[in-house]
Amino acid sequence: MNASHSDDPILRIEGVSKTYKNGPTALHSVDLTIARGEIFALLGPNGAGKTTLISIVCGIVTPSTGRILVDGEDAVANYRSVRRRVGLVPQELSTDAFESVLATVTFSRRLFGRSGHSDYIEQLLRDLSLWEKRHAKIKDLSGGMKRRVLIAKALSHEPDLLFLDEPSAGVDVSLRRDMWKLVRSLRDRGVTIILTTHYIEEAEEMADRVGVISAGKLLLVEQKDALMKKLGKRELDLTLIEPLAAVPPELADWHPTLENDGRTLRYVFDATEERTGIPSFLRRLAELGIAFKDLETSKSSLEDIFVDLVGEAA
Repeated sequence: MNASHSDDPILRIEGVSKTYKNGPTALHSVDLTIARGEIFALLGPNGAGKTTLISIVCGIVTPSTGRILVDGEDAVANYRSVRRRVGLVPQELSTDAFESVLATVTFSRRLFGRSGHSDYIEQLLRDLSLWEKRHAKIKDLSGGMKRRVLIAKALSHEPDLLFLDEPSAGVDVSLRRDMWKLVRSLRDRGVTIILTTHYIEEAEEMADRVGVISAGKLLLVEQKDALMKKLGKRELDLTLIEPLAAVPPELADWHPTLENDGRTLRYVFDATEERTGIPSFLRRLAELGIAFKDLETSKSSLEDIFVDLVGEAA
């Protein structure tokens, strides 16, 4: 790869849709550009079209319309060359393999025309805590170890672009942590990572940018921090000393709501505004003689944002 291309996106998806024969439309004209070296999270409920989109980029499914460029190459026309640049960790665990871990990962590497380069494979297996298990048969491994083998297979040919399809589904906490450490070290080496997930905390923890997909439509793509900020609604909850039967009309400007059988007064404000309205709200409460014994603020997580977005699209 020459340096002049380093600013070009590694992946360009243009107007890609997929309608199955006599079946549903799984994707509706998706446009997406992925920069080199970023971690991009595609968030969506099950059945939203995440796996279909990944499968199209990886050449497993043919798009109905649109085109895909991986590092400037057409993924359909130059399938073999593009496939060498891409690694995929699928959701499903294939569990019936009688081969050893080392043989399986080495075979995967050779499939893509790479030599059975033992130093690279050894380091990869060590990074994934698989080196001690290198002679074990895959069928005898635990679910977590099998998932590690899938990651090793996907990375065996040193791809530039790695897809992780629901990487944490059914994975224990320690593997999840190992996996994120690995993902970060891969990004440091220049690998671009696209993960699909319906675990919000995964995207919040890892991603630079987040795309939200629902019912085959890409609803939005945002820098994660900007998304959190833009939708950064905060809640101020006041635990009242005396419960209220209704919100006093004098508080109408702030649109508070009563929760918890009138014992909690909730005011939602925008944390990004310079003037949140909290001081004036608290002053008005004091004037009205409404006393509270506790107050706490909380901010909405990506989870709340996601639920709102998917709800709006439905």
